Amino acid sequence: MLLEFDSDQRLWRDTIRDVVAKECSPAFIRSVVDGGVDPGPLWKLYNQLGWTELTDRADAVELAIVLEELGRSTDPTPYLATMTQFAPLAPGFDLGGGSGTAVFSGVNARRDGAGWVLDGTAKHILDGDRADQIAVVTPAGTFVVRGDQVSATRTDVFDPALHIAEVSFSGVRAGAGDRTDVDVSLAMPVALTGLALTTVGACQRILDMVLEHVKSRQQFGAPIGSFQAVKHKAADMHVAIERARALSYYAALTIAAGDDRTCGVAASMAKASAGECQSLVFRHGLQLFGAMGFTWENDLQFALKRAKSGELLLGGAAQHRARIFEERHAVDI
Repeated sequence: MLLEFDSDQRLWRDTIRDVVAKECSPAFIRSVVDGGVDPGPLWKLYNQLGWTELTDRADAVELAIVLEELGRSTDPTPYLATMTQFAPLAPGFDLGGGSGTAVFSGVNARRDGAGWVLDGTAKHILDGDRADQIAVVTPAGTFVVRGDQVSATRTDVFDPALHIAEVSFSGVRAGAGDRTDVDVSLAMPVALTGLALTTVGACQRILDMVLEHVKSRQQFGAPIGSFQAVKHKAADMHVAIERARALSYYAALTIAAGDDRTCGVAASMAKASAGECQSLVFRHGLQLFGAMGFTWENDLQFALKRAKSGELLLGGAAQHRARIFEERHAVDI
């Protein structure tokens, strides 16, 4: 597998980057968080540009490019949940410009005549409070239900631009046509890889801001970026990001290649590496900004919070390290 972008992918990346820089700027993110501005028009723009059409496994690398750039900009739309959690569980489902998300646990389904009844409560669901459709994984199979069929309550989290909700199912009915035959074990790698790439993008944004700061911040008559200790921390951040990025795109490549045998482990490797990356980048980034890194007025906070959120959702680095060990141990046996 080639781990370098071809000319078309580089052009795609540059195009995405230009659009995001214009339409999803730090000022816009602050207006969403502080002013309650609706990000709906931005989500509509993504649909119009065709970014929501990247649902085929063969498009995994192109989708990965979008996800990294949106992670870098602290995207406030439901793109991540729709494209990496809902779409893989409901292939071929036409959202008609709407949004979707997924519930991977906490809900049971029981037979009721020709249909099914879903009950249970799922916590920490990305965009669970604003999704038009929800793909629900149960022991009896995966079902697609409307967002207005459930009771969802948004939960306050430290990333103010992120929607996290507790979703309750109480006698929610699903017909036979609402049940999908998708293999969840093949859908989960897409969700994990999406979170890894979002985290990598946020970490890159932290490093970009740090480098800009240390080049302009003067101390003892010289930029603090000229000090050896600062250079070492910045270099460590860069190495951690490049490592996590390489593993994340490798995971995307295994998905695009249809490599069902290794894509699960590759996704866990990406998620673990991205989680470890954010820990180091978060620590060094905050320290190199000094006291300013703690202030609400500094836009660094948004990237820091998005990076940390990516680590916590769908299992942290330690959990995925354990999974990798179990998979390798099973192979060795």
